[in-house]
Amino acid sequence: MSQNSPVGVIGAGSFGTVVANLLAENSDVLLYARRPEVVAQINSEKQSAGYALHPRVRATNNAEDMVSRCLVLFPIVASSGFRETMRSFSAFLRPYHIVIHGTKGLDALPSSSGPITRKQIKTMSEVIREETVAVRIGCLAGPNLAHELGEGQPAATVVASRFDEVIQTGQRLLRNNLFQVYGSDDLIGIELCGILKNIIAIASGTLSGLSLGENARALLISRGLLEMITIGKALGGNTEAFMGVAGVGDLVATCSSTHSRNYTVGYRLAQGETLEQVIQDMEEVAEGV
Repeated sequence: MSQNSPVGVIGAGSFGTVVANLLAENSDVLLYARRPEVVAQINSEKQSAGYALHPRVRATNNAEDMVSRCLVLFPIVASSGFRETMRSFSAFLRPYHIVIHGTKGLDALPSSSGPITRKQIKTMSEVIREETVAVRIGCLAGPNLAHELGEGQPAATVVASRFDEVIQTGQRLLRNNLFQVYGSDDLIGIELCGILKNIIAIASGTLSGLSLGENARALLISRGLLEMITIGKALGGNTEAFMGVAGVGDLVATCSSTHSRNYTVGYRLAQGETLEQVIQDMEEVAEGV
């Protein structure tokens, strides 16, 4: 495979679709969806998750063919199904593949009794490492609300990895005139930024639903950021990650936008709906729950 080979995106939800469109500015893209009828619909209607597809994006449900053709893969599926997805791709992945995930959640084993330990909590990069032979692993995080990216609004993201090659590849594939891509070697820190800010965003939506004002939101965001840093450092991340685009940048965007799924969860809870009602009614997962 060469640098001109297509790029693979695993997951045809809203964020997976807009990432596929971003990648298509520079490369041909294969967009993986598990169900054949979904693939057929995407390819016939030339749209996915409500977004028109770039002409260079084509949907597929053939995992083996996709992995054999793509050197770089972007898994973007809900954390609850991430491990199963990686297992289904593991037979086809090789050590030379580059895998950059865009999932902002944790893989957590239930605790039978007592406090949850670090061994029970895995980031998505750790899941990739456990389930596949992939070595060059990275993540994508930043203030990347799918709705705005889908409209071509200017934005930025961070590609984090322990490997410079992964960072440089992510930057080369994703960067365009409206989308800046920064790099970081703090993989765990950047992953935790994307995970922890979702919890604060649910609280922010709750404040809005209760009409408690912007002073309260500013208090929540600032104190929430401190808690994110404390937890991030305890789990091995660096403070710098939380002060950048993937940390405070994503936190502000997610805590302020009605397009944020996590903000919406908090807002609807404050309006009197139960969590079960909110989750059942949402088309996609709010990872902060």
